[in-house]
Amino acid sequence: MVRIKPPYDENMRPLFHPLIETIQPEAILHALSDPSRASIFARIMRAGCVEACSAVSALGERVIPKSSLSNHLKVLREAGLIRSERHGVEMRNHSRWAEVDARFPGLLFAIISAYASEAGDGSGVSGT
Repeated sequence: MVRIKPPYDENMRPLFHPLIETIQPEAILHALSDPSRASIFARIMRAGCVEACSAVSALGERVIPKSSLSNHLKVLREAGLIRSERHGVEMRNHSRWAEVDARFPGLLFAIISAYASEAGDGSGVSGT
């Protein structure tokens, strides 16, 4: 008899992802009020999917410790901004930009663009 192992460990808690109808603007504003989280979200949003946390852990010269990065991703996930999926030992994070933008048109663009202009980036954000 062959036992097929599920794609996740049975002992792991499932990840919480709010339904799009239950996402509140207050949660989005709280999640993106931290410049580090806003930067992490912008990177995930631009990439569409980030397969390695190390891809978003460096913010300029500063590297976010794993425990802090994990907490930032949890806040973004629970606010409904990203969807996380376990794949072995890796966590893949996908942007929910399109879903959130359909519910709250222009909100994410305005917040991310404000951070970009404040940083003098001037590049803005593409609505991808």
